[in-house]
Amino acid sequence: MAATTAQSMGTLPSGVEICTTAPDIFYLPELVFGGLVWILVASTHVNPQNPLGWVMFVSVFCFVMTFLWMIIFAAGGHKSSSGWAAADFVYHFLAVLFYLSAGVDLAYITFQNKAGDSKIYKIDISAVVFAFAATFLYFIHALLSAIRWKHF
Repeated sequence: MAATTAQSMGTLPSGVEICTTAPDIFYLPELVFGGLVWILVASTHVNPQNPLGWVMFVSVFCFVMTFLWMIIFAAGGHKSSSGWAAADFVYHFLAVLFYLSAGVDLAYITFQNKAGDSKIYKIDISAVVFAFAATFLYFIHALLSAIRWKHF
């Protein structure tokens, strides 16, 4: 019989397994794309403050929480309980809602500022693209987390 690295859907991974199992393989791309949104928005003048402040909050909050979530999973702090599987789904679903609202706000502000500085406009467009890419990654993670939670 051949050895397999597949994991049953009724358990939560720990250690290096989070880099090889779905949905946990999405932690690193979520951090990269969310960090890029954070960096790109912060590199321009945050004007108007209200919608772009929300974008900054979402990107920083999701970056920090995803990093902590990844550390907890890597350290095995979840003890493979169904409560953690449910919390994983809830967190990633909320991150989808947050990033979707932040991406729409950012796209609207970027569209309004298209007549301004070309360099800042291009940076804002990049931030919009990365915000929606992060939204998509969090959506896939939430979907796969819901499936895993269902099989617990």
